[in-house]
Amino acid sequence: MKREIIITSDGSTSIHLPEWEESYHSKHGAIQEAQHVFIKNGLSLCKGQSVSVLEIGFGTGLNAFITFLESQKSNQNIDYVGVEGFPISAQEVLQMNYVNQLNANQFELEFKKMHQSDWEENVTISEHFRLTKRKQLFNEINDKNQFDIIYFDAFGYRVQPELWSVEIFTKMFEALKEGGILVTYACRGPIKNAMKEGGFQIEKLAGPPGKREMLRGWK
Repeated sequence: MKREIIITSDGSTSIHLPEWEESYHSKHGAIQEAQHVFIKNGLSLCKGQSVSVLEIGFGTGLNAFITFLESQKSNQNIDYVGVEGFPISAQEVLQMNYVNQLNANQFELEFKKMHQSDWEENVTISEHFRLTKRKQLFNEINDKNQFDIIYFDAFGYRVQPELWSVEIFTKMFEALKEGGILVTYACRGPIKNAMKEGGFQIEKLAGPPGKREMLRGWK
């Protein structure tokens, strides 16, 4: 499927799929969306403690990189697992401008290392951040009671409703530790129902720029 590099409204890059009319991030701002959904309403709830994060859709590495930057600020130990069925190319990685947009030029090597590291290996990115990338389809995930936070960043319900099913959210629920949370940019009726049926207690939160609401689920 054809992929195009785009610039979102906050100046940060994303990847657009013309055939689906779908992008990897919000066109209103890739970085703004990631920081609001996954950091402000996810990671920030676990300040001061070592956490394990599962990302559903490693994609461009943006969510992993901003989480790494948070670990550098706070000295929080983070064990990060990013699942991706269809990795982007090395050429596409070079076109992502997150290092500059986040004023993180001193961590350019770490961003590159995230993408260049081998799949299925636990890699030390820094003293406080370890990364495992798993090349895996979401319906193949079978972790049990392993994660504190899930970043659910799959393609939208409009183009891939099967990724937002009861089956998938049951797997997510089982992968979380007791008291763990799942955060996602989405907030549609079928998604809320699937999360509830999968076991989650859910709450609607204010969404990132350009989106009215998002969801957070608790185990």
